[in-house]
Amino acid sequence: MAETKENSKLSLFEDKEIRKVWHNDEWWFSVIDVAGALSDSANYRRYWSDLKIKLKEEGFELYEIIVQLKLIAPDRKMRETDCANTEGLFRIIQSIPSKKAEPFKLWLAKVGYERVQEIENPELAQKRMKDIYKAKGYSENWIEKRVRGIAVRDELTDEWQKRGVRAQKEFSILTAEISKATFGMTPSEYKEFKGLEVKKNNHNLRDSMNDLELIFTMLGEASTTKIARKKDAKGFEENKEAAQKGGEVAGTAREKLEKELGEPVSSKNNYLHLTEDTKKKKVISE
Repeated sequence: MAETKENSKLSLFEDKEIRKVWHNDEWWFSVIDVAGALSDSANYRRYWSDLKIKLKEEGFELYEIIVQLKLIAPDRKMRETDCANTEGLFRIIQSIPSKKAEPFKLWLAKVGYERVQEIENPELAQKRMKDIYKAKGYSENWIEKRVRGIAVRDELTDEWQKRGVRAQKEFSILTAEISKATFGMTPSEYKEFKGLEVKKNNHNLRDSMNDLELIFTMLGEASTTKIARKKDAKGFEENKEAAQKGGEVAGTAREKLEKELGEPVSSKNNYLHLTEDTKKKKVISE
């Protein structure tokens, strides 16, 4: 997962909200929130600003431990925020005089352990994922398809890796081939079609798809996996051919359904356009 809205979550430390986001296979935490939880300062941002000066004076290279990631702000928008991973936070905490420092370290360990539990027990990870989508206002039926689609996608990318596809750019090209053959649009073109900002990582195309769009996305990717195995595709070029054929299978099925329905499967409707009531529930507290 990338740093998307569905990955941006809240945890509580002694009734203080700590925003976090799953990025590069680990949790990253809002440093401002951590400073607020550990200090007695009423102005968390000013406290963190002063602390950064102190850290620099102590010889810290902040660019090595601080990354700007998008988290949900009080106005419910995704805004870039100074974040640090567990290792970085341990280094920062050493410079914050607080009786809460040790309890906070234990809290960090617990949060990390929860992720270990998810890795060891995929069903637990799925449950938490479903809870997140439910809190954002998605229906149970949509959530089941989305979760299944993630499993299909993971199986495909695992297959690509086994068959010599390594670079992220190659993954993107193959994905675009499947999408183009399935819907007549690459993912970037599909984002534009739905009115999403193409360059914004927090706009996940699949989170904006309706049920049928998800189903045909799954069909294209599942077909690609089967074809790659059947043809024993090796390397990028052979897997590209398998991706095109897998997408064509889904594209042909889509066209047949559209002929029966008399309307297109692809819709400009955007699942990010939730009601104001459900927007208030976008983040799930743990």
